[in-house]
Amino acid sequence: ENREEMLNSKSNRLTEALEEANKLFDGVCRAREAALDAQFLVLASNLGKEKANELHSEMTAFDSATFAEDLLTTMGINRTEVEENDSEPGGFLPSDAWQKVGEEALKHFRRAPTFHYMLGSFKSDPPVAKQRIERQKKASRGEAKQAMPAQLKKMEESHEEATEKEVERILGILQTLFENDPDTPISFFDFVVDPNSFARTVENMFHVSFLIRDGLAEIKLDDDELPVIEPTKSRKGEYSQEPGARNQVVISLTQQEWK
Repeated sequence: ENREEMLNSKSNRLTEALEEANKLFDGVCRAREAALDAQFLVLASNLGKEKANELHSEMTAFDSATFAEDLLTTMGINRTEVEENDSEPGGFLPSDAWQKVGEEALKHFRRAPTFHYMLGSFKSDPPVAKQRIERQKKASRGEAKQAMPAQLKKMEESHEEATEKEVERILGILQTLFENDPDTPISFFDFVVDPNSFARTVENMFHVSFLIRDGLAEIKLDDDELPVIEPTKSRKGEYSQEPGARNQVVISLTQQEWK
C-alpha cells in the first residue's frame, strides 16, 4: 500500500518495516507465520532492488566501444592518426601488441604463469596439400599377384622341388622293400634312422610324414607295440587294403634317444 513512499530515496519506511519484521519474527511459532515472513522478505528485496536502481551517482557506466578504443591504443594503434592519414578501416596490430596487454594485466593478477604450447613459439605455415597420385588400374586379375623377387622365388621353387623329389625317392624305396618281402613288416625306426647322422634321421621322419599325410603309406603297431610302416599301394597302383581313418601323431626324438 505504501510502495511509492517506500521507494522514495529520502524515506526510511523500508528500513523501519524490516526492523519491525525482525521483532515479530522472534515470536513466530507456527508454519503459516514463518511463510508470511518469507513472503515479506521477497517483497522487501524487490523494493530494495528498485530503490537501488533509482539512485543517482556520479559513476560512469561501462562503455564497450570506449574500452575497445583504449585497448587498441595501449596495443600501439592510434585510430585517429589512421583515419587522418588513410581511408582504411583500421591498421594491423604490432607483433608485440598482446604481449603489452599481458604485461599490463599481469600487474593486477596474482596467478601462476600460464602454460605455452610449442606451436605458439613460432609462426607456422599452412600445410601443403599433398598431390593425389592416381594408381594405375590393373590390367587383369591374372596379373594381380604380388611381384616376388626372382632370387627368392627361385629358392622357394627349388626347395619345394627338392622336397617332392625326396618324398618320391623314399616312397620308391619303401615300395621296393615291401614288394621284395611282403610278409615281413618293415620297422619304422629301422627305415628312418640314420646311425651316422641325427639331422638326417629327422629329415627322413619329416619326409615320411608326407607319405602318411597323403595316404601313400601307413604306420601300425606290431605285436611288440613297435611301429611298422608299409605302403598302401604298390607300384602297379593296386591298393593293398582300403585306407582307414587318418590320425595325426607327433613323434618326439631327442639326440640321446637317437644314440
